[in-house]
Amino acid sequence: MRPLAVIGNVNVDLILGPTAPWPKAGTEIIVDHDELRVGGQAGNSALAWEALGVDFEIAANVGNDQFGLWLRTAFGRRAAKWAISSERTTLSVGITHPDGERTFFTTHGHLPRFSLADTLSVLDGKRLSGGYALLCGSFLTTDLAQDYDAIFDWAHGHDISVVLDTGWPPDGWTEANCATTRTWLSRCDCALLNEVETTTLAGRDNPAEAARTIWSSMRKGAVVVVKCGPDGAIAIGADGELVSAGAPKVKVVDTIGAGDVFNSAFLAALAKGQPLATCLAAGTQVASRAISTLPRSYGHLPDFRDDIA
Repeated sequence: MRPLAVIGNVNVDLILGPTAPWPKAGTEIIVDHDELRVGGQAGNSALAWEALGVDFEIAANVGNDQFGLWLRTAFGRRAAKWAISSERTTLSVGITHPDGERTFFTTHGHLPRFSLADTLSVLDGKRLSGGYALLCGSFLTTDLAQDYDAIFDWAHGHDISVVLDTGWPPDGWTEANCATTRTWLSRCDCALLNEVETTTLAGRDNPAEAARTIWSSMRKGAVVVVKCGPDGAIAIGADGELVSAGAPKVKVVDTIGAGDVFNSAFLAALAKGQPLATCLAAGTQVASRAISTLPRSYGHLPDFRDDIA
């Protein structure tokens, strides 16, 4: 199996809910569920890999408070070299709704101070050679994002394929954010996007056509994946062919981190040398289980044929 790493945002999530309609100002409501858990795109992806029994490395930082200590403890030895920023740890309060959707309130906290130096002090380029590095939380880790060119140079210099999932920009998909993301994608080996991100970045309404537009501007042999929620996922492979996978029908409980869980299962299958369609199926299967279980369960990766890579 090829080595895997994730680089990006790890923070604390406090999940409350469900609630509907939104309460009026000055009132108090009682909800049925609360959960304090590791969050952030990188954190969600890492938790899924761990639950699936997949080995990985993770580069992140934490704040200088009890939440930061709690996050480091949650990741054990993998967090031994994480930088401790002087800021308080980023906290997201997620309010869930009966339909499984959610609303987040997030502090800036420590995430903007995550840097290139913090990343390279954790990851071993030689050990990760031939593998995949998932770069995520781009618009929250602003110091690191300014040095993405250096990250691409470092990764490709060690024969590491860069996989990008920027996450949603806090100020939305402005033209400036789209232009920046297109520049990053031009140096990536794989893009993991949702439907809105794909069509917005490409300026096309059809997700498949949008994916092909993005694919045409990326590195030779790149892969573009579009996560389509209950409709499964599609992808443009290295050969330019379109492949797809459906998603199991489940009763949604909590969609928080669904795309990150998909990313983990997809990349685990890819690292095992599986065909692209099988990788998509792994992503949709594991993510569907995660969003339909409480407490969250990831199940296991599908039974793969023997590695072919």
